[in-house]
Amino acid sequence: MNVLGDVGAGLTLEQVLQKPLAEVSHLDRIVVRTVARLGRPHVARIDGLDHAMPDRDPFILVANHSTRLEAILLPAMLMLLRDGRRVHFLADWNFQMIPGVGLLYRCAQVITVPNKAARPRFLNVFKPYLTSSTLPMEAARDRLAEGRSVGMFPEGKVNRDRVNLLPGRLGAAALSLQMGVSVVVAGLRFPDAPAEGPIPEGSPMVIEFGPPLLPPVAPADRQGPAPVRAWHATIMAAIGTRSQKISTSSRGDEHAGL
Repeated sequence: MNVLGDVGAGLTLEQVLQKPLAEVSHLDRIVVRTVARLGRPHVARIDGLDHAMPDRDPFILVANHSTRLEAILLPAMLMLLRDGRRVHFLADWNFQMIPGVGLLYRCAQVITVPNKAARPRFLNVFKPYLTSSTLPMEAARDRLAEGRSVGMFPEGKVNRDRVNLLPGRLGAAALSLQMGVSVVVAGLRFPDAPAEGPIPEGSPMVIEFGPPLLPPVAPADRQGPAPVRAWHATIMAAIGTRSQKISTSSRGDEHAGL
């Protein structure tokens, strides 16, 4: 079985070094194994991985976003555990300028989102070289049409609140309804983090994948804001259940598509 949580432990060094990674180049194998090896202390357990395996493709993976590190570890761990089959995450373009992260972006074939400005602002001069002329949602639709899966953090930014989720953005719900594909929820929990204050960066995480959620309405009824808002609320509630946080979204931020 591919469910690592059965023994209550995270990824072993043997698994990091010996997973076949059939779909990727030699350089990409080195990148993925290196990130997974360095990230092992930060992943305490993985449950329900079967729900996110390649035989479930295509789907939209959604997760809560409590630390910066998970945006690096989750794509790399999934790529490793899915034997090289990528989940194409949407991520802000400017993080590619962090040393080493740009290499992982290329390896994971991340869909870059050009919305945010870099800090300091003079770094925006690099934006045309690090983004694509294809809109992110169009690129995501293309991946799904090809039978591949995409990943999103609907909260849209890091949220270290240990109790409440942010209302979230509607992009994942809209994409699921447009394409008629399922949503797989990943709840990230931090049971060893201090009981008070925000969740610290680097806290060991438990990753729990839930069973696929199927779009609830017929294709002819998938247009318009009401079905999208209702489906978004269902998705955020499922993220809340898996992450043990409270979903504060009844409709989401309808002005923020991604």
